[in-house]
Amino acid sequence: MFFSFFYYIVATFLWLLFLPYLLLKSKNKKYKYSIPARFFLKNNPPFKSELVHFHACSLGEVKSLKPIIEKLDQDVNITTTTNTGFEEAKKLAYEARFLPYEIFLPFWYKKQKLLVVLEAELWYMLFLVAKKKGVKTILLNARISDNSYKNYKRFGFFYKKVFQNIDLSLAQSKKDKKRLEELGAKEVRVVGNIKVFQNIKVTKRYKKPKKQLLTIASSHESEELLLLKNIKDLKNYHIAIVPRHPERFSKVAKELKDNGFEFKLFSNEKNFDNPITLVDAMGELINIYAISDIVILGGSFVDNIGGHNPLEPAFFGCKIISGEYYFNQKTLFEIVENLKICKNLREIDATIKNAKPTTYDKYIDIDKILSYF
Repeated sequence: MFFSFFYYIVATFLWLLFLPYLLLKSKNKKYKYSIPARFFLKNNPPFKSELVHFHACSLGEVKSLKPIIEKLDQDVNITTTTNTGFEEAKKLAYEARFLPYEIFLPFWYKKQKLLVVLEAELWYMLFLVAKKKGVKTILLNARISDNSYKNYKRFGFFYKKVFQNIDLSLAQSKKDKKRLEELGAKEVRVVGNIKVFQNIKVTKRYKKPKKQLLTIASSHESEELLLLKNIKDLKNYHIAIVPRHPERFSKVAKELKDNGFEFKLFSNEKNFDNPITLVDAMGELINIYAISDIVILGGSFVDNIGGHNPLEPAFFGCKIISGEYYFNQKTLFEIVENLKICKNLREIDATIKNAKPTTYDKYIDIDKILSYF
């Protein structure tokens, strides 16, 4: 009881401390919905219905819930913390909400049939409040990455408190199981990574260009130019550049122009026949993977992102190259055969040349997972 009270006081102090920053940040187009909803409860009421409640952080995590929700065959509620995750949640949920900051949860959270939280979203107050209301709590697709393991251990006392309110942890691997138990998880079962089970569908079919299509996928700040400047044989490919975040479309276009790269906007052309096509549209990556020969996964050539999901391009047998900073996707990278890691951009041409089509085992037992619900 003392710990909960102390935690709530500290969380409140932090909210007050960062209040000016939150107000300023909420003016930013990227955060104009999520920050007011999460930190001020604007247009973010409690759930009206008592259903199974899933919480997932990002777009990829929310998408990974789709086969489970379909198999569950009942209405669900979903909370998330990102704009892209929220937009996807609205497609899957009976009710979708942004998860409020923790100090609001004691009076915001209404009793649900079950709370299922994905991966590493270890919000202390969320689990505590759910348990106080008599809700069974499950941590699904649980993982502790190599990169974050030391930090978890450093704050082991805190995580022991979190796991006191988690009834069951469904881990991705035996390594994750061991680490979760070290942190205080009470009951842990290994069920695999639910992201392996993906209902990947092509929504639009584009014509494959004459040369090989090389897709720079989900790229982040500075990665586009880093790659283009180090690939010496650009003329051998048609290049598709797909930035991860839509707010970067115009910035990437300016950077390409300023550095002398000729390109066309996908929104104008709707094809990949030009030497470089900047994909300034959302929801097209699967369609592009379907006709790609080579995929370079972004978020892995800068050291603060952790890489992106390799299963989608591997589904189509693309040759896949990643940078060395893929720590958030290590479990998925281990699943994919023939995936190449490029640690030195000066070797990117040789890495592409030696790459082979990728594949992976697409099976996971959804029924087994649901049996724990």
